[in-house]
Amino acid sequence: MSEGGKTARSDLLGGAGWVGFGLLIVAESLRMDRFTSMGATLYTMPGFVPGIIGALIMVLGAVLMLRGWRRGNSDRAQPTPDTAVAEPVVNRRIAITLVLSLLYAGALLGRAPFWLVTALFVAAFTWLFAPADQPKTRRTIAAVIAGAATSAVVTVVFQYVFLVRLP
Repeated sequence: MSEGGKTARSDLLGGAGWVGFGLLIVAESLRMDRFTSMGATLYTMPGFVPGIIGALIMVLGAVLMLRGWRRGNSDRAQPTPDTAVAEPVVNRRIAITLVLSLLYAGALLGRAPFWLVTALFVAAFTWLFAPADQPKTRRTIAAVIAGAATSAVVTVVFQYVFLVRLP
């Protein structure tokens, strides 16, 4: 596991961002229609799962903030000259993730079969984030297998277990 951001401040700011994002998710999930008139229970309401995920994001953001705060205090107790500059928040990996996610959810989903779009998304993501020293043939095979397997499992589970019609 990595040690976190390069500075205690980056952990504090990043954690605050995640707490804010989780709070936004919880707030929006509470605003969703609860469908009580249709007999929905707490566990079948549309906002239940997003609310739980938002709460977990808030907790993990708070843990990140606590780690940054603790590291900041220990850095003050033991002064060490640190001339390393923290990487900018928007680095290459975040930009690639954002572009792939927007392409998947915003441009392709709904315009092509779900199973195909999901397989392509997972394969591209896996291929782009595989270790750079991995041979391209192995990287490609692993990406195709991951994409196909993920797409198949997600499609089957959503269509036949959760009875959700996929685009």
